[in-house]
Amino acid sequence: MASAAEQLASNLSLANFAKATDLKKRLWFTLGALIVFRLLSFVPLPGIDPRSLATLFDTTKGSVLDFFNTFSGGSLQRMSIIALGVMPYITASIVVQLATSMSPSLAALKKEGETGRKKINQYTRYGTVILCAIQGYFIAVGLEGWGQTTSGSAVLHPGLVFRITTVVSMIGGTMFLMWLGEQITSRGIGNGVSLIIMAGIVSQLPSTLAQMFEGGRSGSLSPIMIMGVLAMSAGLILAICFMERAQRRVLIQYPKRQTARGQMQSEKSHLPLKINTAGVIPPIFASSLLLMPLTIAQFAGNRVQGESAWGDMLITVTTALRHGAPLYMALYAAGIIFFCFFYTAVVFNPEETAENLKKYGGFIPGIRPGKKTEEHLDYVLTRVTVIGAAYLTIICLVPEFLVAQAGLNFRLGGTSLLIVVNVTMDTVTQIQSHLIAHQYGDLIKKAKLKGGGRR
Repeated sequence: MASAAEQLASNLSLANFAKATDLKKRLWFTLGALIVFRLLSFVPLPGIDPRSLATLFDTTKGSVLDFFNTFSGGSLQRMSIIALGVMPYITASIVVQLATSMSPSLAALKKEGETGRKKINQYTRYGTVILCAIQGYFIAVGLEGWGQTTSGSAVLHPGLVFRITTVVSMIGGTMFLMWLGEQITSRGIGNGVSLIIMAGIVSQLPSTLAQMFEGGRSGSLSPIMIMGVLAMSAGLILAICFMERAQRRVLIQYPKRQTARGQMQSEKSHLPLKINTAGVIPPIFASSLLLMPLTIAQFAGNRVQGESAWGDMLITVTTALRHGAPLYMALYAAGIIFFCFFYTAVVFNPEETAENLKKYGGFIPGIRPGKKTEEHLDYVLTRVTVIGAAYLTIICLVPEFLVAQAGLNFRLGGTSLLIVVNVTMDTVTQIQSHLIAHQYGDLIKKAKLKGGGRR
């Protein structure tokens, strides 16, 4: 067994990558799907004037739309058919998961296996369509009135037809992205929805860096500030890589068993509890919940600004909740902490883990099996999650707060880097798993051939 593992480790190299045909197909499919996503971000909504839209969007720099535009890969700025991205789907998933944890009927449906999972996914899709329709309508109404008093509206022919066309186009674009993400997950490499979000963020990297270096060339940014931003980004990447690998190992011991030599030997193993069990889910969920109402308020406020107290109030709300503002940071931090604990509770069930350990004779030294083990695991997991929530909050908020205070329009802050690094690590891990499976398959074939030759 040891020699086989050594041979596997020595053969696991780029030279064997060419032999893994299934892995290559998955990678090519993933790359092709992401290219389709990027091409769709340049397909505009019907009835939009791109030049007027670009002029109007420049007036919103630093607002929540700028942050949302980064997540959508520039689709919102170009007002493409996928301007909403996958955020409505993520928001619908949050609502369904919260409803599942509170509704006994949905909780029972979740336990039905594949049938229940398909039913819950169907509810999530219905919710996505509803959210897309609401956001699409308010965006269409906002676009009709946006800039009429200044440089002219970005809509060529306002009216009911434009609103219906916009809503239908945005529903179709988001549903297609949702389907594309599911196809990447099943036929490609990595989590499809996360890869789509990461592709949108990475696509903004060249323009963001070019804008920053141009500021240094023109003198609006000092070289020290540019070097500080780059050093902070490198430090964030190292910190994320370290914390995502960090674990709290709980010692598990099994009863003594008789070996082949007649000796009594006890087995020991570890139950790994990741410091950040929830991964990138909390910042994505928290940002999507904030961005959906703020996007509606931004466009609706632009539509009725100056016409009524309601419009002025919407503008005041969006100004107070602009990206980098204290109120926005506070709500974002609260959302991250809440979803850290919520999603960790969804992923890891101490009661189920304690029952499985008791079933197979495993126990934690010094802790009684059953209820006491469940309480101990829940206690340890809570303490670990506190550290994970603090880590995510610091990574996501502190760099963006510092950048906002410095007056920089650096859109790739802590949240973006966290998503990019996390998704990259997860994708690389899946690639390594496919390579290991391929190598094990080759070793088994060779072993069978050698055994057949001896016979």
